[in-house]
Amino acid sequence: MIGDMKIELSKAKKNKYAIPAFNAINPLMIKKYIEVANSLQAPIIISLAEAHLEYMELEEALYSYEHYASKTNVPIILHLDHGQSIEVVKQAINLGFPSVMIDGSMHDFDTNVKMTKEIIEYSQLKGIAVEAEIGHVGAGENYETDELTDSIYTSVEDAVEFVNQTNVNSLAVSIGTAHGHYKGIPKLNFNRLNDINKSVDIPLVLHGGSSSGDDNLRKTIEFGISKINVFTDVVTSINKQMDCGKDYFTVLDQINLGIENCLKHYIDLFGTRKWSEIND
Repeated sequence: MIGDMKIELSKAKKNKYAIPAFNAINPLMIKKYIEVANSLQAPIIISLAEAHLEYMELEEALYSYEHYASKTNVPIILHLDHGQSIEVVKQAINLGFPSVMIDGSMHDFDTNVKMTKEIIEYSQLKGIAVEAEIGHVGAGENYETDELTDSIYTSVEDAVEFVNQTNVNSLAVSIGTAHGHYKGIPKLNFNRLNDINKSVDIPLVLHGGSSSGDDNLRKTIEFGISKINVFTDVVTSINKQMDCGKDYFTVLDQINLGIENCLKHYIDLFGTRKWSEIND
């Protein structure tokens, strides 16, 4: 079914589980993601990052999503991830994306607020969920955009002020994760996350979930994270399965197996199947 981001993140926050957001770069990934979610009876978020529009257009993602999601009985949500330009975010809204992220985290606080407020005002009549980021989740080694940036921790004061000024629906926070690969397992600032969670009353989002450590990720959910983004580990899982000396259909089966293994791991880890229990 076509899911509602606001409703599903509210359920996740209340019931202490997280919904995984898996990035897709082609329709075949969207199809497989939805098949796995349906088989496990767990909601998922399918994300298309603005940085990946060279691989899959907004329209292409939307058509594939609507076609396959309509065949399931679990909430599937399409989300524009890391929309860094106002024009692209508005285009996604106009096309019918049910959820978007406006990422002004690389700008100063006031500019970030201004960008976020513009998107929230633009999306209000359409009922679109809007995510923003305060602080900045940096990019680590071998990040898919080849852009290496440092993380900037989210301060409690900035998070509170940002939410008060923008009325954003969900907030991505920076507590020590990074996009891409790590050297070892990151050390996360759970005290900071706990303080933010106690200070704002909206669902919190963690970017850079891949290989952040299962124990770490479980603990972030305990401290208020309701949505966790995963992409690098999906690609890594696919690569582990692939034998490019095989024929096309065998390779396709291997890709699907890699996707399935990764998604099952994180859906179980995040407790996402609690959705079925509370919706019986």
